[in-house]
Amino acid sequence: MDRQYPVGTFTWEGIITLEQRQQWITEIEHLPTKLRALVQGLNEQQLETPYREGGWTIRQVVHHIADSHINSITRFKLALTEDVPTIKPYDEAKWVTLGDSNDVDVEVSLALIEALHRKWVILLQSMTDQDFQRAFYHPDSKQEIRLDYNVGLYAWHGNHHAAHIELAKRDIGM
Repeated sequence: MDRQYPVGTFTWEGIITLEQRQQWITEIEHLPTKLRALVQGLNEQQLETPYREGGWTIRQVVHHIADSHINSITRFKLALTEDVPTIKPYDEAKWVTLGDSNDVDVEVSLALIEALHRKWVILLQSMTDQDFQRAFYHPDSKQEIRLDYNVGLYAWHGNHHAAHIELAKRDIGM
């Protein structure tokens, strides 16, 4: 198994159906509950377990998800209110080294993820088929990213990092 990509990488080509989009929205909706269950009962030492050699700790993964998904909902809102806006990339590897990703109880980010995902799902469920065709420009990949594709990417992102936590827990016998 590839410990860096335990659920594989996200790829999607072709038409994204309403059913597929709804499945991804459901995955985004359930991620906060999934994350909370995964970290329940872990002590401080266990939260410092990396999911692979050189990888982030469980604590950093939880805080990263909050940071990443805040950026994602912002990108959705920009794309819904502007014509193909250029988004601001961020250095996730540096963000995860900051004090709010290393020295803070995961409960802070779990609560944030719960509130953020509740708001995000409301937004996603209010969007029309035309809204999902809107896009933003990502200067790192030099591509326009459609919102329907981005829903899938972030459903995958949550599952990807949940699998990292599962790997770390297996390594400590949980």
